[in-house]
Amino acid sequence: MSSPDIARLHQFDQGRQFELLVKTLSDYAIYMVDPDGFIATWNTGARLIKGYQESEIIGQHFSRFFSDADQRQGLPQKILSIARDAGRYEAEGWRVRKDGSRFWALSVIQAIRDEAGTLLGFGKVTRDITDKYESNKALMESEQRFHLLVDSVVDYAIYMLDPSGVITNWNAGAARIKGFPAKEVVGTHFSRFYTKEDRARGLPAIALETARSEGKFETEGWRLRKDGGRFWASVVIEPIRNEAGDLVGFAKITRDITERRSAQEALRESERQFRMLVSAVIDYALFMLDPNGVIVSWNAGAEKIKGYSPKEIIGSHFSRFYTEEDRLAGGPARAIHTAAHEGRFEGEGWRVRKDGTRFWANVVLDAIRDETGHLIGFAKITRDITERRDAQIALQRAQEQLAHAQKMEALGQLTGGIAHDFNNLLMIVGGQARILKSKVTEPRGTKAIESIEATVQRGASLTRQLLGFSRMQRLEPQPVSLSERLPGLQSMLATSLPANTRLNGAVLPDTWMVMADPNELELALMNLVLNARDALPLGGCITISADNVTLPADGSSEEPKREFIALSVSDTGAGIPKDVINKVFDPFFTTKATGKGTGLGLSQVYGFAHQSGGTVSIDSEVGAGTRVTMFLPRAFPEARKAEAAKDQPGPRGKARILVIEDNPDVTEVTAALIMQLGHTVQLASNTNDALRILEQEAFDLVFSDIMMPGAMDGLEFAEFIRRTWPGLPVILASGSNKRVEQAQGQFVTLQKPYQISELDRAIQNLLQARSKQLQNWNLVDLQDAKRLRAAKTDKS
Repeated sequence: MSSPDIARLHQFDQGRQFELLVKTLSDYAIYMVDPDGFIATWNTGARLIKGYQESEIIGQHFSRFFSDADQRQGLPQKILSIARDAGRYEAEGWRVRKDGSRFWALSVIQAIRDEAGTLLGFGKVTRDITDKYESNKALMESEQRFHLLVDSVVDYAIYMLDPSGVITNWNAGAARIKGFPAKEVVGTHFSRFYTKEDRARGLPAIALETARSEGKFETEGWRLRKDGGRFWASVVIEPIRNEAGDLVGFAKITRDITERRSAQEALRESERQFRMLVSAVIDYALFMLDPNGVIVSWNAGAEKIKGYSPKEIIGSHFSRFYTEEDRLAGGPARAIHTAAHEGRFEGEGWRVRKDGTRFWANVVLDAIRDETGHLIGFAKITRDITERRDAQIALQRAQEQLAHAQKMEALGQLTGGIAHDFNNLLMIVGGQARILKSKVTEPRGTKAIESIEATVQRGASLTRQLLGFSRMQRLEPQPVSLSERLPGLQSMLATSLPANTRLNGAVLPDTWMVMADPNELELALMNLVLNARDALPLGGCITISADNVTLPADGSSEEPKREFIALSVSDTGAGIPKDVINKVFDPFFTTKATGKGTGLGLSQVYGFAHQSGGTVSIDSEVGAGTRVTMFLPRAFPEARKAEAAKDQPGPRGKARILVIEDNPDVTEVTAALIMQLGHTVQLASNTNDALRILEQEAFDLVFSDIMMPGAMDGLEFAEFIRRTWPGLPVILASGSNKRVEQAQGQFVTLQKPYQISELDRAIQNLLQARSKQLQNWNLVDLQDAKRLRAAKTDKS
């Protein structure tokens, strides 16, 4: 910096620097309003943003920038009231320019107090963020144009009292509201504005004492004008103290809220007002640099955000706030150069506080020039927007998670429906094969039927994985000890791995038990290990590990914590590319060659984990391997149910069974299987027909599909049977349906395609249980009960 520059800069005292700082800023409307809301100062940014010249706006009430609807709702008054009580107010909303056009504004209004704490008015910073509001995108270039807020404060009377209540100054708003010119009222006691009744009650003294002892007095009541007329006033009195804390007087703000009309008054600009305006703003770091970037002024907001006191930082170069990498990249010099040549610099990035911590900053740097246009420094505004940035990132992640969950839910519904229909087909094929098997004795025919049965089982396995993904698979969760169960499973899995691939297990004895279906758990682990094996064409290492973890039940920090076991399978393979990893749990998605995989392995893992009450995650990096983790709920020892003692099988019973099935092919297979077991069958194609048959004939058992046409589906009809014929047992079957979850625990259920052995076991167990029940209750059989009920009906 040259000697003339230094001399020119020193011509401006501290107050002038603050004045130039505020006046020069062109992208922020920065101005001051008195306690009643009347505009006292106006800068270049305010003129550019609002459209008003200084001469036509000073003394106007800031409410003129609000829409008619906002004014009717009293929003300007509410803003000042909140700022007065809380010290500041920040909000976004529509504001109105001189030409009537509207813009979306980000506004901060800060109560301005002198060193003694006296409220002198409000500092208002406004920025036009219309583009951000309309596009909901990151901050645009124009977003940094903060505008000085608060238009035309005209309805506040602001004046000062000495400690005894004598008026020491008087503003234009006070003259308009009260009716007294300054020369008539300065030097008199403020109690003259109270009614005779209020003076008799000692309200003026109470008001001053309350303000002194509590820091503030606020009320509403009748006040008197010079002409004797009354108006309803909103009054705030705050104590003014010097640096030593001594009371030097009171700031009094009165507003006529009888008609809510504007009160035109003006507070003259002063160097002290500008200095207090900048110093009072605590959410913005406002400071000035010389042309070389050396800090020459420092406000309270800068101290709050950056952590440095004025004596620690004034005289230092502003580059100390930049990260080391930004300094090496020339960030500070580039900002100064841009502001000097283009008038302003705007950007976002990491900045460093005094304690070394980082924060994400929104920065604006404006060139400050004197009346001749000579550059005398820069005005710098910094705001900590770390929370807003974090919130935007969190919102984006939440939206991505929601989209993924919705996609998986839709896929689950689709695959569940496919599995339901496919299981019906497998039921028909498998049942017919079973019927043929009893009739074919020729070796080649028998072998062909066995091949059909094996194919049906393979198809059933595929649908099982589809149902697992869609969370419609029937699970039988029970406590499982991983430390006991995994060694045997690990030995079995090791036989499926090539010689160049090693399988390690790292499950400690103190690992909690998991609550899960053991068969589905083993299938999930097998799918993960085989996937890992296929990711190691040249060999490598696969590791199974388990850790005890505590997580929120639904992923939100507000929810109570739950205990899970993180069961992981990791490999040292090639990893998964970023554009693929979000698809790996989708059913039928596979990166393997045609015929090398079904794309259902990880789908089963996903569905099993979620249906078990947990979740699943995947971490992978290209060249560094993959780790898939199932979070499964902990099983507590006290919740472990003892295995029910199984009764010795009794003699096989023969029964008359009502079969309800709307699919003719499935009906044929079901009836044939039941008759192979030696039972008698009656058929019904829907629940309406079944009800008519039950009312006329007696049966030992009802076998029904859950998905049925008519007024009631299979589950609803089973519940009706239980209410009407409580001794008549019911078996429900389904390929897949969410109603199965409701049926489990209430009725015996079979999953299509089922084996004849499963069907036989279910029928025999129910017949034996029914026989014992009839004996215990000393009941007659169903046929005799029907005859007795009919006889009673005839007598009545």
